[in-house]
Amino acid sequence: MSDLLERLRTGLPAEALITDPDVTASYAHDMASFCEAGTPAVVVLPRTVEQVQHVMRTATELRVPVVPQGARTGLSGAANASDGCIVLSLVKMDRILEISPVDRIAVVEPGVINAVLSRAVNEHGLYYPPDPSSWETCTIGGNIGTASGGLCCVKYGVTAEYVLGLDVVLADGRLLTTGRRTAKGVAGYDLTRLFVGSEGSLGIVVKAALALGPEPPQQLVLAAEFPSAAAACDAVCRIMERGHTPSLLELMDRTTVRAVNELASMGLPETTEALLLCAFDTPDPAADLDAVGALCTAAGATEVVPADNPAESELLLQARRMSLTALENVKSATMIDDVCVPRSRLGAMLEGTAAIAERYDLTIGVCSHAGDGNTHPVVCFDHTDADESRRARESFDAIMALGLELGGTITGEHGVGVLKKEWLARELGETGIELQRGIKAAFDPLGLLNPGKLF
Repeated sequence: MSDLLERLRTGLPAEALITDPDVTASYAHDMASFCEAGTPAVVVLPRTVEQVQHVMRTATELRVPVVPQGARTGLSGAANASDGCIVLSLVKMDRILEISPVDRIAVVEPGVINAVLSRAVNEHGLYYPPDPSSWETCTIGGNIGTASGGLCCVKYGVTAEYVLGLDVVLADGRLLTTGRRTAKGVAGYDLTRLFVGSEGSLGIVVKAALALGPEPPQQLVLAAEFPSAAAACDAVCRIMERGHTPSLLELMDRTTVRAVNELASMGLPETTEALLLCAFDTPDPAADLDAVGALCTAAGATEVVPADNPAESELLLQARRMSLTALENVKSATMIDDVCVPRSRLGAMLEGTAAIAERYDLTIGVCSHAGDGNTHPVVCFDHTDADESRRARESFDAIMALGLELGGTITGEHGVGVLKKEWLARELGETGIELQRGIKAAFDPLGLLNPGKLF
């Protein structure tokens, strides 16, 4: 320990090192439940690329594991510390280095907050679409590490589709530049996409070139109430089948709606079994909402209410954004699943989840990026009750098994981390895991980067 700190101090300012165990303990884990976390030897908060390189050279020389972190808003344990590790927190590297309206790119450091970047590019008439629910606190580096999504994915896609190029510090301290800042480019293997979603297991992202688009018109939102989740999912299928391209298509089940009302008195309709939110940011959103409203009515909606203005729309979106926080208030702990299924199987996924909740005698609320089939079943339980905690863990696994049975994936945007290692092996199979481990070994032969994650 003393040798490690001495080596680190030769290339880092004193304020970049945290050794107080009461403080380092707060960096030990992200927001996931049921994920083991170790005790870090030290927390390092670098401000420059050179400082990150120094940390990785030191770690390699002394064979010390390194766990990269952003804002620790993750939900899979991907940022959890291991015993004796260096926690490398990138939150102080928070500069927006460039915004180019001509090239339509932004160049940023990994600690930039998602919402800060979004507002900054808006000032130039540009748009950075990825918007996870934690966008006011999560970092771009964390978004890249877990390939985050958000509410607008149905139209604009996920983080991976906006990362053009990266600067990455490798395990041995070398600096690698991947990708490009041009509109297109196909030189060599696409290493950029390999790093996106790698959860800090291949290298440390220290700079990112991100694609931007023109800022769209303000969106208008429609809220539709349904007597069942199946009817709401039928409406989703009708909307997509007819070729509509909403900027947002979100679903909240009855449990979620009630939790949001309990938390913030939003006035959402508690008699509904499922609330569907659909938005358009087209030149004539009212006409698009009328067409979608008719489809919702045909699918069995009991009430369809389009917002009259952007302010009303924003209130509805606020309700959706606070869904996970609201469900956290239902019991003392939550497990947040992240299963994505084909849109055509969304109804079966929600019905199956409700059956699992009944089987295990648990409260499970579901909020969903319905437009792309990404569901977030939230298992609410009392962590002080051993039996209820056991049932919560078993129900979580049952939900993931259901997702795979329906042709889906164990994670659409939260990542694997510690929580889903076993399930990643089931999804990818023996050959897939073998190849992925080979890639890991090529970038990190000593296994120092975020050990114990993914597989």
